[in-house]
Order: sequence, then C-alpha cells, then structure tokens
Amino acid sequence: MAARPGVPGSALRVLEEALGLDLAAAGDTAEAVAAEGAFYLEQVAITEASEDDYEYEEIADDNFSIPEGEEDLAKAIQMVQEQATDTQILEQKTVLPSKQQVPEVIEDFLCNFLIKMGMTRTLDCFQSEWYELIQKGVTGLRDLGNVPDVYTQNMLLENENKNLKKDLKCYKQAADKAREDLLKTQKERDFHRMHHKRIVQEKTKLINDLKGLKLHYASYEPTIRVLQEKHHTLLKQKMLTSLERDRAVGQISGLQATLKHMEIGHNYHASATRVGPNSEKENAPEGPTQKGLHEAREKIQSKTKVKDNTKDSEFPTDMQPNPNLYLHKENICPAKFDYKLNSIFRLHELPVSCVIMHPHKDILVTCGEDRLWKVVGLPKGNVLHTGFGHTDWLSNCCFHPSGNKLATSSGDTTVKLWDLSKGNCILTFEGHSHAVWSCSWHSCGDFVASSSLDTTSKIWDVNSERCRCTLYGHTDSVNSIEFFPCSNTLLTGSADKSLSIWDARTGNCEQSLYGHMHSINDATFTPRGHMIASCDACGVTKLWDFRKLLPIVSIDIGPSPGNEVNFDSSEKWKFNGCKKYQTWDTWVVQQFGACLQPRA
Repeated sequence: MAARPGVPGSALRVLEEALGLDLAAAGDTAEAVAAEGAFYLEQVAITEASEDDYEYEEIADDNFSIPEGEEDLAKAIQMVQEQATDTQILEQKTVLPSKQQVPEVIEDFLCNFLIKMGMTRTLDCFQSEWYELIQKGVTGLRDLGNVPDVYTQNMLLENENKNLKKDLKCYKQAADKAREDLLKTQKERDFHRMHHKRIVQEKTKLINDLKGLKLHYASYEPTIRVLQEKHHTLLKQKMLTSLERDRAVGQISGLQATLKHMEIGHNYHASATRVGPNSEKENAPEGPTQKGLHEAREKIQSKTKVKDNTKDSEFPTDMQPNPNLYLHKENICPAKFDYKLNSIFRLHELPVSCVIMHPHKDILVTCGEDRLWKVVGLPKGNVLHTGFGHTDWLSNCCFHPSGNKLATSSGDTTVKLWDLSKGNCILTFEGHSHAVWSCSWHSCGDFVASSSLDTTSKIWDVNSERCRCTLYGHTDSVNSIEFFPCSNTLLTGSADKSLSIWDARTGNCEQSLYGHMHSINDATFTPRGHMIASCDACGVTKLWDFRKLLPIVSIDIGPSPGNEVNFDSSEKWKFNGCKKYQTWDTWVVQQFGACLQPRA
C-alpha cells in the first residue's frame, strides 16, 4: 500500500507494527482455541519486506504532492500540523483495543460447552455458520457483550465438585476395605491368641503327663527286674522238664522194646515146649499207652509210605476250552429288580463270612466266625452237614470242580480239604504264618491256591500234599485269589491297592493293575474270562478289560466297603456284598454304571 503524501514512512511503519502485533496476538488466541478443538479463519497481512516470487502490478501513485510552482503556505502548514499530530499519537503509544476478544470469549464458551456435552455435529454446524457470518460481516459483535463470569465459575466449580465426589468415593472404598482388613486382622489375632492359649495348656498337660510317666516307669523298673528273674528261672525249669521228659520217653521206648522181645521169646518158648492153659497169656490185651504208641507208629509209617509213593501233579498243558464261552445269553431280566425277602436261615451264632452255591445241586455252603461251615439244602434251609476242625474263624470256601470236595481257609493259618459226602477233613495244608483270607481250586482239581495276611500266596498240590510254589510280590495283605477259568493263570487282589496276574507254573508275576485308591478286598473273572471286577474298602468297584489290561469303568457305591464281587451267568449284572459292623448289610446290584438298591 502506498503512503499518503507528506506523511513520513516511519510513522506508517509504526502503525503497521502495532497492527501486526495485534494480529499476532489474535493468531495466538486462535491457535490456542484450535488446540482445544475449534477451527478459525486466520487473517494474514503481507508486509513490504516479504520476498516471494509473486509479481505485483503497479498501482497508480495517488499521492497528492504539491508540484513545484503551485505550493501554498496554508497547505504546507496543514501538512506540518497533521504530521505533528501523528507524531504525538505515536509518542503516546496508544494501543488499539482488540475488537475480536469479545466474540472469541463467547465462541470459546459455546464451543467448550458443546465439546463437554459431546455434541460434535452441533459444534461443526455452529462453527461453519459462525465463521461464515463473521466473514460476511453480518454479525453484530459489539452488541453481544461479555460472557458473565458466573457461568464459567459455575462450570469450574461443577467440575471441581465432580472430582471431589470421585475422590470421596475412592476414600470411602479405601476406608471400607481398611475396616474389613482391620476386622479380619482382629479375628485372626483372637484366633491365634486362643490357639496359643490352647497350645500352652496342652504343653503343660504333656509336661505333667511326661513327669507322671517317668515316675511310673521308675516304679516299673524293679518289677521288670523281678519278672526277668522269674522268666529265667522258668526257662531253666522248662529245659529241665524237657530233658526229664525226653529221658522218660527214652526209658518207656526201651521198656516197650524189651517187653516186646520178652513176649516174642516167651511165646516162641511156650509154643515149642508146652501147650496148656498158660498159653492164654499170648492173647492178653495190651495197655492203653502201648496201644496208643502202636497206632501212632502205624499211622506215621502209612503216611511216609504214601508220601514216598506219590508224585507231584503236573499242570495241564492242553486245557479244555472254557464251556462258558458259548453259554452267553441275552439278559431277559426286567429293567428294574423287585427283590423280596423269602426266608431267613439262622445257621451260625457269629457273623457269616462266606456263602457259595453248589455248581450242580440246590445246596449252599456257609462259613462263619464260629469256626464252622455248614451245608444247607434249598429251599427249606435244612442243615445237611456241619464241618468241625478249624481252631479259628473261617474266611472263605470254594467247591471242587466236580462238586464233591470243599476247600476252606481260616484265621488259624491253615487250608483244609473236606469230603462233602461224609463231612470229614481229608487234608490240611500248613505253611502260612498269618491268617488265610481266600482259597481257589484249579479247574483240573489237582491244585488249590490260597492268599494270606503274610503278603504271600501259595499253590498247594493235592496229590503230593505239599506247597508247590509261593508267590512273592505284594507289599501288604493278599485278600483275594482266583484261578482264571480253564487256565494256569492266577488273579490276586491285595491291600497294597493293586491287582496282580501270575503264571501258576512258574510263580512269576506277569502283570500288575493299578487304579484303586484303597485296599482291594475282592477280585473275580467273568464266566467267559474277558473281564475282571474288583472292589475296595471304600465301596469303589472297577471293571477291567482282561485282554487289554485297561480299566473300563469305575463305580462308587460307598461309603460302606465292598467285600465281595461276582457276576451272574449273563455277565451283564454284577453283585457286590457290602459288610458293615461285622454283619452282612446289603447286596447291591449294578449294570455297568447303574446302581439299584433292592428292597428288603
């Protein structure tokens, strides 16, 4: 822009700098507002010192300078006065008020309000229309006035109030949490205080008990010495008595031999020399002692002769096929059992430990803790035979494959074989050091297997009357033993929570099955022999695939222990005997997962 004539360039430059400062201040304000989210149109003034490539057109000089020759004194004085006035104004450094501050304040307030409320579309419309009106010069910015400070202060106070409420809520939550922690800490303190008092009381009680036990032990020492002395004297007397007994037995045997020789010589002399009434001494009866000794010697000689003549039985190699393989029939039983109590047989004075059915006849055998076994006819329940001979409770019994003999196991560490036709004991196996829990016949009938509390199992030869093999491997009581049908394979269940499969010919353990968490009380094969069922002391019953040696299913029928497990002929139903408080409690019937409780 061109300067007016007569006005120095420095004054115009000062005005332009002042305007430039105002414009810069306005630009700073616009940038601050834009940073907050508002958009403005910025006015830019191009100064004379700008150096760019734009080609400006020449503008006609409008300076009304007085040409030479036409100068007027009055006009010159006027120009000097105007210059002085301009100089005075510049010296006073008058700053023009910013006219744009008022609309910027109102605009900022409205924009901030819309941004705070989230009204973005309204904000965009407002800014576009507002700046359009500003550019057109239509809005009367002077009439709007300033934004009252009350609104801005109210907004600030409202924001501060919200922040304080948030802080108050956080402080309340922290206080509640601290209160809960305090209560919890107090409860723990009270608990530990009571526990400490109880421990102190127990400690004092134990100290007093220890003092009493020490005094009691001190009083027992002289009594123990006296008992030891008596024990030594009794041992000496026992040794002397045994020596005297042996001496007396020797003397008796010598006297008996002498008497026999004298009788033989006397009889021979009497028959050779004389015959008369005195020859009746030959037929004189022997005394009871001599008769008993004679019978005992004859029995010993007969047993030794039989043992010398008998040989060990051989395990069969060509086994007959299992007859139950082709007897599997479809289950024709109803879906639900409807058992009813038919009759009660009062057979034993003490609890019954075992009940088995005869393989061919309608009779059953029961074993009890009263040391007896009984053969009972069905359905009347009449007792056919009663077996006496065991000196302790009976644990199990098993029929010979032919059904003519019976094997029983007892707590007196023996296994006895019985003739069912007469009820007499025909053989006794002794060799276990603790109670015998179970026994089983081999399908050929020449071997009997037994399991005992002494962690071992034994295989007995019926013909040679001796133990053929002892099975070692279990670490706890062997509670169950059974021969695989028509095979030389044995199955044992032990209190060490494992099942073991043995080769009866070699006595080696071929495989062990693990899966029970408690003592195994019984294990058995299905009639076809393709599955194994086992039950433990907590009532858990498991089914195993004997071919794959893997578990199939596990059924929990606790909490009472399962003492016996068996299958019916269809192999679809499994029967568990549960024993509780030394008496038979219930029989539980299961179909591979479904548990049905029979009615009493």
